[in-house]
Amino acid sequence: MTLTPAEADKILAENFAPWVLELGLTTTETGDRHAVLRLPWSDRLAREGGTLSGQAMMAAADTACVIAVSAARGSLGPMATVQQSTSFQRAVTGQDVLVHARVTKLGRRIAFLDVTLTAEGAEELAAQATSVYALG
Repeated sequence: MTLTPAEADKILAENFAPWVLELGLTTTETGDRHAVLRLPWSDRLAREGGTLSGQAMMAAADTACVIAVSAARGSLGPMATVQQSTSFQRAVTGQDVLVHARVTKLGRRIAFLDVTLTAEGAEELAAQATSVYALG
């Protein structure tokens, strides 16, 4: 049984550090092996030159992975990021970013995920990531 977007947002609100909550992430979609979160544009998250900071996108990707694994497992459980590799492909300016996290393998003790980050309305990726999580 997967999580609803409302249940995923409750996990966000109740379990993440205040600085992560300040990103303003919301869940737009969940499925049995994926989650889509929206990272809203904010000047506070922009770097010099007015583009969205890579740190904000990496934190959003990591957070989306937690929600995707929780959706795949049916609830939030103990987990920790083991590895995350992010490649930035194009700058984002003044647009929300949709963060799609997909579980590619879910074991009893480890999960593998692919993440794409796309500016809303764009076809080409802003960034992509792969992540590995240890599960408790």
